[in-house]
Amino acid sequence: MPRVVITHAVEDIDRWLQGKAQRAAAIESGTGSNVTDYVAHDGSNNIAVTADVSDLSALQGMLASPPPEVLAAMEAHGVVQPITAYVEA
Repeated sequence: MPRVVITHAVEDIDRWLQGKAQRAAAIESGTGSNVTDYVAHDGSNNIAVTADVSDLSALQGMLASPPPEVLAAMEAHGVVQPITAYVEA
């Protein structure tokens, strides 16, 4: 199962961190597991999320065209586009 790293900026780190359970559930709905959050050490509003993903196409589809509940969670947590996904080689 490949490991995926998702990066993007957020409007407010503290607000984003409060949504951890919702974020994990959203990524798990895209076949992810072992979801872990990271914040940039430089104090910027850049973050990363890692997950093990069993179906890369499902995750890519969810990121490209999020279902309404995932889009609402992204907006509530202050996600700033673009979202970039990196796949373990």
